[in-house]
Amino acid sequence: MRSIWNGAISFGLVSIPIKLVNATENRSISFRQIHTEDGGRIRYRKVCELDGEEVSSDEIGKAYEEADGTMIPITDEDLASLPLPTAKTIEIVAFVPASEIDPLQIDAAYYLSANGVPAAKPYTLLREALKRSERVAIAKFALRGRERLGMLRVVDDVIAMHGLLWPDEIRRPEGVAPDTSVTVRDAELDLADALMDTLGEVDIESLHDDYRAAVEQMIAAKAEGAEVAAPAEERPGGQVIDLMAALESSVRAAREARGEGEPDASVHELSGRKKAPAARSAPKESGTKKSTAKSAAKKAAPARKSTSRTAASGKAAEKKTTAKKTTAKKTPPRKRAS
Repeated sequence: MRSIWNGAISFGLVSIPIKLVNATENRSISFRQIHTEDGGRIRYRKVCELDGEEVSSDEIGKAYEEADGTMIPITDEDLASLPLPTAKTIEIVAFVPASEIDPLQIDAAYYLSANGVPAAKPYTLLREALKRSERVAIAKFALRGRERLGMLRVVDDVIAMHGLLWPDEIRRPEGVAPDTSVTVRDAELDLADALMDTLGEVDIESLHDDYRAAVEQMIAAKAEGAEVAAPAEERPGGQVIDLMAALESSVRAAREARGEGEPDASVHELSGRKKAPAARSAPKESGTKKSTAKSAAKKAAPARKSTSRTAASGKAAEKKTTAKKTTAKKTPPRKRAS
């Protein structure tokens, strides 16, 4: 892999010559801009806004624009004259547990390669020290004209460095959280936990970019002159109103997808936990509340019975039989009364 920066790691009084190599690559499919009428490429030209003339790259410099639009020219010599100890050095300033690094700070990733045979021993020393301490190194370095913050850690047998954003570059999440008060019940959390457990872990290596694959297939088909069929229009999903029902369905679908049989019982058991606190707190209710609860339970009973056709039909048959017996018993008194 081609190095993008040569320098050294400063580890106390130990200097480790290294090369900096990109650890990631962009696999996105890029497109060119064209004139839709004739397919000609659209290119951008750098033009000076004062004289309207096109300017070549060697005639272009830097400048800082002030609030009033005034341009202050800045040359490479001006920047090179600034005191920057990390211009060619990755200066380690501390060792901390990895848990102290906010993931929001993590930026680009690089591999640090030992530059030459003499660098092998101190490189290995730092790598093994990081492994044994189970900590990461915080460092400062300069790249592409600015000083940056970095985190060094071990990946396999290589020291990797993640660029870190400076703490003042992380925006506070003000106004992002819901501004309404919401109560989450234990039963809902139980189902959410069950869904998380059912989805389980994933082999990151098995994940891939489905959209990129579809774009590649579409490009290959168009290159061969084939017509690309338009995908079926998908209707946007409606708003989820019953959160418990959505969680139960999600757990059930996830378990079925994983081949776990008969998930319904455990799902209903989890969702049924929300009734337990009400049953335990029943003795604390007043007489009026008890009678109201009993009345509501009686009214709700037929609704629960109707959820099972077999149970409903069986109970209906029992009611008919009972009704006939009751009629037979009550008939003689009616005849004597007449």
